[in-house]
Amino acid sequence: MTNIVNQTLILGGGFTGLFTALYLSNQHYPRSVILIDREERFSFKPLLYEYCTGEMSAEEVCPSYEELLKDSGVVFIQDSVESIDIQQKEVKLTSGSYKYSNLVLGLGSITSYAGVEGAKEYSLPLRTATEVQAIERQLHDRLQQARQTRDTEQRHQLLTFVVVGGGPSGVEMTCTLADLLPHWYEALGGNSHEIRVVLLNHGEQILEGDVNVNLRGTALQAMLKRAVPVELLFGAKVSAVRADAVEYTRNEKSEIILASTVIWTAGTTINPLIKDLPVPKEHRDHHGRLQVTPTLQLLDYPEVFAAGDCAVQQGGESLPATAQVAYQQAAAIAHNLKSLILGHQLKPSEVHLRGTLMKLGIEESVANIFDRYQVLGRNGHLIRQATYLEMLPSLPHDFKVTKEWLKDEVFDRYLNSEEGKQTVRTTTEVVGGVVIGALIARKLLQNKGIDTHSG
Repeated sequence: MTNIVNQTLILGGGFTGLFTALYLSNQHYPRSVILIDREERFSFKPLLYEYCTGEMSAEEVCPSYEELLKDSGVVFIQDSVESIDIQQKEVKLTSGSYKYSNLVLGLGSITSYAGVEGAKEYSLPLRTATEVQAIERQLHDRLQQARQTRDTEQRHQLLTFVVVGGGPSGVEMTCTLADLLPHWYEALGGNSHEIRVVLLNHGEQILEGDVNVNLRGTALQAMLKRAVPVELLFGAKVSAVRADAVEYTRNEKSEIILASTVIWTAGTTINPLIKDLPVPKEHRDHHGRLQVTPTLQLLDYPEVFAAGDCAVQQGGESLPATAQVAYQQAAAIAHNLKSLILGHQLKPSEVHLRGTLMKLGIEESVANIFDRYQVLGRNGHLIRQATYLEMLPSLPHDFKVTKEWLKDEVFDRYLNSEEGKQTVRTTTEVVGGVVIGALIARKLLQNKGIDTHSG
């Protein structure tokens, strides 16, 4: 147990927590900063699909906190938080307790199974790198089993893959599977036409109430154009998940899909640690999230900051749980933490949404730029990749992954044709990434025989 009081604890190493720590480091924050997360590695959630498909490696998508925080001055502790005492300013971990002068709550939401029988036991969640690894293993196992069985009914069951939930994660995962699984099964010598991918959604539309709602039509078209067209079941309420089936009701009738793989993306709920805080109901929203001031401080505990999935600004709009929101909120928290110490005026958090991005298959995405332009297909893929690479958590890791991506995705694939070069030019203009744009521009000039090192 440490007796140091003048230290800032950051709970949760997701986008909010990690970026707050890095911003504090870059601003030469004068107090000790401790980042606490139960995982050894950071999960860059928007790119978990690329990790699953092999488009990007584990080191690129899930770098260790040790690598990301190297030479930052931030102390990383891999441990589980057992309780938070915001009255005594103390956090209890499995390994001991830590006092704090300031606390940052970056504890993300957790998977909600809504009381569905068997969902937790037999379905696969999709939120962390560990969960994606489990999905990948099961996909390979089921395909191999299907290839070896001669029983037609059993093979159909093994080759049926159900995704529950029509939000952005469900749509992206469904599109990814519908391109990926036929490719994997054909490599094993199987008939890709036997693959069945089903999206099962309780609502009557995909992306209901989501920031990506304007992409609904584009996403629906994309699902029908995959290597295996996605089957869409709307108005289907899951009642149970079994080891080999999904049971649901639709139009007041009970139905069943025989499937050995069910991926659950149907919803999230507030972290129990946030739920257990002694914050009154009137200082929470109807989901139980903590209400914060415009400066992202708790109403009754100004030394505590909160953002991301666990907080909502009092009287403000509910912001989407996306990386770009957490990225901007983390910058605001870091600025205000330093301002508190220096006695400067705190600034309200301002979040500017640049648009939305969705993966709609292997090497295919849609980029919705400022809700004004939609860029589809490979162009959209290039924009999505470049945008997320810009947001990678630290410069050394950012540069290393960007360099690999530029080689694989841009130089080798796009710069070998005039059409590809135009794609890169257009994408670079839209994304506006300084490093990426400069490197691509240099490569284009070199291809034209122009010396990029002169003048």
